[in-house]
Amino acid sequence: MHPDRRYSSVFFGGGTPSLFDSHQIERILNHLDKGRWLQTNPEITIEANPGSAEVRRFQAYRDCGVNRLSLGVQSFKDQSLNALGRIHDGHDARQACRAIRDAGFDNFNIDLMHGLPGQNQADALSDLHEALTWAPTHLSLYQLTIEPNTAFAADPPLLPDEEVLSAIRCAVHDLAGRSGFEHYEVSAFARPEYRCRHNLNYWEFGDYIGIGAGAHSKLSFGGAVYRWRRPRHPHEYLRIMATGCTPDPGPPLQPGELLFEFMLNALRLKMGFDYRLFEQRTGLDWSRQQPLVEKAVADGLMRADRGQVSTTPLGWRFLDDLLQRFLSREEEPLTRDMMA
Repeated sequence: MHPDRRYSSVFFGGGTPSLFDSHQIERILNHLDKGRWLQTNPEITIEANPGSAEVRRFQAYRDCGVNRLSLGVQSFKDQSLNALGRIHDGHDARQACRAIRDAGFDNFNIDLMHGLPGQNQADALSDLHEALTWAPTHLSLYQLTIEPNTAFAADPPLLPDEEVLSAIRCAVHDLAGRSGFEHYEVSAFARPEYRCRHNLNYWEFGDYIGIGAGAHSKLSFGGAVYRWRRPRHPHEYLRIMATGCTPDPGPPLQPGELLFEFMLNALRLKMGFDYRLFEQRTGLDWSRQQPLVEKAVADGLMRADRGQVSTTPLGWRFLDDLLQRFLSREEEPLTRDMMA
């Protein structure tokens, strides 16, 4: 870690980190605290899945300093959970939500999926209504997507058609909005003052350190931006860590990569970004990117007003197509000092 940096958040995520004993979490947080790595009042999140083994740890996590919990409910309906291959059922999900409240967490997220096999609009709204009864401060509302090299890709389930998916998505988003949640990112909804600070840092192309097997990192220093990933296999990760070797970040990101990766993240935010943030985080001259943005504005996909750049509702709906416009760019020299 850079000796002059202070981090605003810690996120225990990926896989099932809540299988960690609370004493292990406490050791990590104490190490960060003693090293003065953290800013005042950091956001400290742990991901969890509904299940009795994990639920029993919630109070201990709260006691050792975790102040935000993200629960992977996905659905409260047994039929949907079975279709997803989840090992928990609706009863487990409700018990986990109750345990979060009993443990004293006043900041927690519930993950829900929609567009599930056999799901209709009433089913999706029922899941969201039930989630709202537990008074979460944040919602992650995802549409199920079929990823390559998964069981679903090998044997695709029958999903709702595009017309039904669109109706479900609109109804779910509308209910979240009417319930007091701000739709601030493609899949993220928050009550006032409860946006996820950790994820906002990703979306604003900030720096972060990833620790653990398969973890990714991004740092800006020496006028360039570097990314690297730890070994994915736990045994290989532990073997390398035992040698005391630090990761080799490799070559810095090139200008074309910087442009696309910034847009890939920042355009997920409904509010978009200020062009000065683009220059600060990438080291590129904003004026060189304006022709692409102006073309997207003319096509009704983006807005650019007083230095603030964002997508229109149409651009947000077809974000993947919009991002394609920023993929192929001639490389240019870095023109601004990066964060040291």
